[in-house]
Amino acid sequence: MLSIIKIGIDPVAFKIGGLTVHWYGVMYVVAFAIAYQFAALPYLLHRGVRREQAERIAGWAILFGLVGARLYYVVQQNLSTYLHNPLQILAVWDGGMAFFGAIIGALLTLAVLSWRYKLSVWTVLDAGAFFAVVGQPIGRIGNVINGDILGGPSNLPWATAYTNPHAVLQAGYYLGVAYQPAAVYEALGTIVIGLLLVLLRRRRVRPGVVIISYVALYALSQLLLDFLRQSEPVIWLGLKQLQLTSIVALVVGVPLLVLVWRRTEGRGGSPGDAATPEGDPATAVPAEADAPQAATT
Repeated sequence: MLSIIKIGIDPVAFKIGGLTVHWYGVMYVVAFAIAYQFAALPYLLHRGVRREQAERIAGWAILFGLVGARLYYVVQQNLSTYLHNPLQILAVWDGGMAFFGAIIGALLTLAVLSWRYKLSVWTVLDAGAFFAVVGQPIGRIGNVINGDILGGPSNLPWATAYTNPHAVLQAGYYLGVAYQPAAVYEALGTIVIGLLLVLLRRRRVRPGVVIISYVALYALSQLLLDFLRQSEPVIWLGLKQLQLTSIVALVVGVPLLVLVWRRTEGRGGSPGDAATPEGDPATAVPAEADAPQAATT
């Protein structure tokens, strides 16, 4: 037991007056900034999307992604708790962000806004996939500090035991006991997915292949990795809520995306690495011509 990793970090990062800032929220902000600046933005600029358009799209996608993530988590829980105390819906620092909800909220937002700005919908969605695979592992650091995503008891060298009394442990988990770090496994799984998406991009696949591959690979990873995550209850057929959602994504969501893709981008044209915005050619401004601005999220 001397070889286990002990985490005694307070989930509260700092306080400003009456405002309490948690590491969970800090890591989300860091994840958004890095994922946008180094993944989504370069991808979009290289394909002719204006910087100001990318900033607006990213800002709204992040907002509705967060809303979708929190609402999707809430509807999976005991709703009576939130009906009696609606403000608890906002308590994201206690854990409780379902990433599949973020995917749904962000994808719908990206599709609507790319249509609004007359951009290639599939190109923008692909940028969203690269944003996700860069940002999510960083965001998982907040889960590791919280202690809200854990596997079963373990004495492996990388098992984690929480010692801070403010750790956000799920029911049935205790301070000082070492558990499998399921959040770390999920972060590593997302990094592997990201590397596979980079390989796809280098093959100059058509727009849309990246986002479809991401949804399929992420759903498959969650279906498998969730067997190691024991901080969530079994719902049906020995599977947890996240695993059931993953199956629905694989059986319904991915085929639906493929069907729509085949009726649009997949039926012709040149490979997608040279994709440009649809509509008015004037909107296809090369990245070199775009005046440098401070990126915001």
